[in-house]
Amino acid sequence: MGSKIKTSRVVAFGLVVALLIALCVGTLYNIQILNGAAYYQQSQNEQISRQAVVAARGNILDRYGRVMVSNRECYNLYINTTRLFGEDVEDPNALILEMVNIVEENGIDWTDDLPISEEPPYEYDSNMSALQRSMLEAYFTRQGLAEDTSAVELMSYFRTRYEISNSYSSEDMRKISAVRYALNVRYAINTGEYIFVEDASIDLISELMGTVGTVVEVRSSYVREYNTQYAAHILGYVGAMTAEETEQYMRGDDSGYSYDSLVGKMGVELAFEEWLHGSDGTARVTRNSSGTITGTVYEEDPVPGNHVYLTIDMQLQEAVERALESGVIALQQQRDQDNAEHQAAGETDEIKEEIREAAAVVVDVDTGEPLAIASYPTFDPSQVFDPEYYEELMVNSDDPNMPQPMYNYALMGAYAPGSTFKPLTALAALTNNVINTETRIKCEGVFNKYADQGYAPHCWIYDSFDGLMHGNDNVSEAIRDSCNYFFYSVADQTGIEALDEMAEDFGLGESTGIELPEVTGNMANPDNHEDYDVDAWVYGDTLQAGIGQSDSTFTPLQLAEYCAAIANGGTRHSASILKSVRSFDYSTQLAEGDHSVLSTVESADYNFAAVQQGMYLLAHDVNSSSVDVYNAFNNYSVNGEYIGVAAKTGTSQLGENKTNNAIFMCYAPYDDPEIAVAIVIARGQSGANCTNIAKDILDAYFSLGDKEVTAEGENTLLR
Repeated sequence: MGSKIKTSRVVAFGLVVALLIALCVGTLYNIQILNGAAYYQQSQNEQISRQAVVAARGNILDRYGRVMVSNRECYNLYINTTRLFGEDVEDPNALILEMVNIVEENGIDWTDDLPISEEPPYEYDSNMSALQRSMLEAYFTRQGLAEDTSAVELMSYFRTRYEISNSYSSEDMRKISAVRYALNVRYAINTGEYIFVEDASIDLISELMGTVGTVVEVRSSYVREYNTQYAAHILGYVGAMTAEETEQYMRGDDSGYSYDSLVGKMGVELAFEEWLHGSDGTARVTRNSSGTITGTVYEEDPVPGNHVYLTIDMQLQEAVERALESGVIALQQQRDQDNAEHQAAGETDEIKEEIREAAAVVVDVDTGEPLAIASYPTFDPSQVFDPEYYEELMVNSDDPNMPQPMYNYALMGAYAPGSTFKPLTALAALTNNVINTETRIKCEGVFNKYADQGYAPHCWIYDSFDGLMHGNDNVSEAIRDSCNYFFYSVADQTGIEALDEMAEDFGLGESTGIELPEVTGNMANPDNHEDYDVDAWVYGDTLQAGIGQSDSTFTPLQLAEYCAAIANGGTRHSASILKSVRSFDYSTQLAEGDHSVLSTVESADYNFAAVQQGMYLLAHDVNSSSVDVYNAFNNYSVNGEYIGVAAKTGTSQLGENKTNNAIFMCYAPYDDPEIAVAIVIARGQSGANCTNIAKDILDAYFSLGDKEVTAEGENTLLR
C-alpha cells in the first residue's frame, strides 16, 4: 500500500520550520548582538514605579437628590526626586527655591509641613498637628537627632545636611529646608508622596513646566466641592489622615486607603466615611530617562465611593441659617442700642450681655427626620485648611465664654429649657391623675407651701407687673399664661420621679439617634443632683424642675423632637440624619436610615389635646402670655392660606447678673402637624425674642412647594 504523505508536503513543512528558526535566530541576533547595547541602555534608563490612583469620594445629597457636596477633578504637582537630584540639575537647592518663588508669585500656597516658624529666632509651632509631630519625631530617629533638638539646631542641621549655601537668606534657606525635609520625612514615616502643590491651575503648571521641565510631575486627583455655603456643621470637611487615622483606616492591603488619602474630619464626612470613601486603585507607571511617562498600566481600578442621601432639605437648611443669622444680628443691634442708652443713663444694672451663640432645628413631625439643623456662628468648610482662616476660627478656642464657629450648638449645646418644659409637666400631671383637663388652680402670685421653711417662689407675672396674678386656670390656660404658680403646684404633687419618667419617654436627656456627635444633656433628678456641687435634693428642686430649671439641660435637637412628639400624640422617632445610601452609579440602594420609634409617651388622647390646645392658645389667644407670639401667628397665613401654629416660649435663668437664654418651640399646621421647630439663643433674654426667626422658618417651609417629592428610586438617573 503506498504512502499517504506526499514528499512535496514534507519538504514544504521543513522549509517553513527552517524559516521560522532563521527568523528567531535573526531576531535574537539583532537584539543581543547588533542592538544589545542600545536596548540595555534603554532598559537602564527606564523607571517603573507604582502609584495610587485616587478614587472619587461619594457625593452627599439632600432628601430630594440635590447635590450638597461633590468632587471636582484637579491637578496636583509632585516633585520627581530622580530628576531633581540627577546629573542634569546642577544646583537642586536653587531649583527648589525657584519653584517655590514661582508658586508664591502666583498667589498660591505650597505644602509646607515643616512645623517651624518662618523667620528667626526659629521656634516649633505650638499648634502642630499630630501628623506633623509624628513626622518630626520619625525624622529625628532616622537622622539620629536627639529628641530635644531645638528648632534653631534643626535649621542649622538642615543647612549642613542639604548643603544650603550661606549666600541664601534665612527666609530662602527655610523654604529650601521645608521642601527637602518634606521629601525626606516621607521615607521616615512611610506616608504618601509629597504633594508640592494641590489643585494647581493650568497657568501655574505651564509656567513651572516651562521653567523646571519634568522635575515637576502633574497627576490628576479630586478636590471636595461644596455646592452650598450652608450646612457646614452638618456636612463637615475632609483632610489628610493623622497618624492615628492612618492606623485606623489602613488595616490590611485591601483597605482601599493610601497614605495620602483624604478622610472625613467632622460632620457627615466623618460619620459616613465608610460609605463615602471609595477604594483607591494602583497603576504601574513607566518613565524614560528624561522623566517623561511612556506607559501606564492599571493593575487595580479605583472604585468610587457611594452616595449618601441626608434627611436634610437643602433649600430649607439655607433658609433656616439665613433666618437665624439675621435674627441674631437684629437682636444684637437692638441690644447694643439699648445698652448704650442704659449706659448713658447710668443704669448699668440694666446692661445685657452679648449674644454668644444660637441654634435652630426643624424636624418632620411624623418621622422625626431632621429637615434643617443650624448653628450660629458658622464657618466655610472649603476654607478650613487656609491657615489664616483657620487661625481666625480658632482665635477664641480656649475661652469657653466666647462663641466657637466650628462647634455645633444644635447638637452639642445643652440649655435649660425654661417654660418650654411646662407642657411636659402638664402631661405628667394629667397622666398620673394629679389633675384632669377640668382642674383649675388659682394663681396666688407666691407659692407659699414651703414659706415656713424659707422657700416661696414667685410667678413671673407677679414680679413683672407689680403683684399681678393669673386667674383660675385650667391646664390649657396655664400653658397659655405660662403660669409658674400652676406648674409649681402640679410639679410638687406629681413628684420628680414621674417628671423624670416622662422626660425619658420624650427623649429629653437621652440620645436622639442622630449619627453626628451630640451631648445627651441632663434631666434634673435626685440621683445626680450632688454632681453639680450643690446640696442634696429638696422640695424646691422639684418645683424648679417643673418649670424647666434646676439641673435640666437639653439640646435644641432634643427640644425639636420633644415638640414633634407632643404634636403627633407621643411618638418619639430616631433623629437619624441618613435617608439612604446608593451605589456609586446610583443603581442600587445599599442602606437606609433608621427612623424607628425610640419611645412612646403613654397618655390619653384628651390629655395631649389639652396640652396642644394650650400651645395653640399661646399663639392665637389675645390673652396670651407673649404678645410677640400672638401678633406673629394669630391669623398667620402663607400664600393666602391660613396656618394654625402651636407654640411655647421659654426663658431660662442663668443666675444673678447673667442675661437669660431664649428658648422657643412650635409646630404647624396645628390641625395636621408637619414640622416642629426649636430655637435657642444664648443670652437671648426672652423666648419671645425668637419669634421672628420662627416665623421666617415657617414662611420658608410653607413656601418651598411640594413636600411630597422623594429621592430618586433605584435604577434611575439623577436629573
